[in-house]
Amino acid sequence: MTLPTAVRIVEVGPRDGLQNEKQPVATETKLGLIHRLAEAGLSTIEATSFVSPKWVPQMADHAEIVAGLKRKPGVRYPVLVPNLKGLEGALAAGVDEIAVFVAASEAFSQKNINCSIAESLERVAAVVEGARAAGVPVRGYVSCVLGCPYEGDIAASQVVSVADSLHQMGCYEISLGDTIGVGTAGKARALFEQVSRKVPLPQLAGHFHDTYGQALSNVYAALEVGVSVFDASVSGLGGCPYAKGATGNLATEDLLYLLNGLEIHTGVDMTALCAAGQYICDALGRPSQSRVARALAARAS
Repeated sequence: MTLPTAVRIVEVGPRDGLQNEKQPVATETKLGLIHRLAEAGLSTIEATSFVSPKWVPQMADHAEIVAGLKRKPGVRYPVLVPNLKGLEGALAAGVDEIAVFVAASEAFSQKNINCSIAESLERVAAVVEGARAAGVPVRGYVSCVLGCPYEGDIAASQVVSVADSLHQMGCYEISLGDTIGVGTAGKARALFEQVSRKVPLPQLAGHFHDTYGQALSNVYAALEVGVSVFDASVSGLGGCPYAKGATGNLATEDLLYLLNGLEIHTGVDMTALCAAGQYICDALGRPSQSRVARALAARAS
């Protein structure tokens, strides 16, 4: 078994991590976080989401975020776009990459965006077409790939079908997300093996939540298959709204510690990453959810 020699980490903290925060986070604070993450060596940082402020008030400053970016050469700053109106705003703001999302669960799709999977794919197809016509690359997310809060287990064939649809549309990369963090290593490995028969491995990414403490083992299982792109959120920002009191996103610091231990190159500096995490945790007034960040801080004190 040969693991990848290099991994690209997609940092989702500024968007996925902050979007559910109840307290408003100042635009300057969000930009401060993004700039610190770029200085730490992260090459892809999801900056914000062009959603309706009515539904996600925390992301209401999306245009100001894009305008305020001090773009570092070699760093991409994708934004999440849910529909054509969002795309229009994103393009007007001058974004360089967008992300779209669909669910692998019918029940989740209906409850989250009030439409079927088939209808969501139609909506996304229009967004992808518009973005590509404007020369903007598109990344695709598939949620609930290893379980749904409403349906339970999700058939791998359903995930394969949705991922293939996004690939056929022209998404350059498909991120498979364990939205409620119920996946285990065997299931994660089997899923990536099946999806890779339709979507080439270099175009697949893993997005694992740590609700049940399985995120790192799922990352390792995906590494064994050959996946070399993983999403993570600095300090573990972002709770899991479907499991009360549970953590959500895998902490970037914890992912980096695993990859460093495996001598897999990322280009990310742990000290600078932990400093970025401490910066946002201080702003939010709470401790980091990253075990690695807490351990390193304790050792340094």
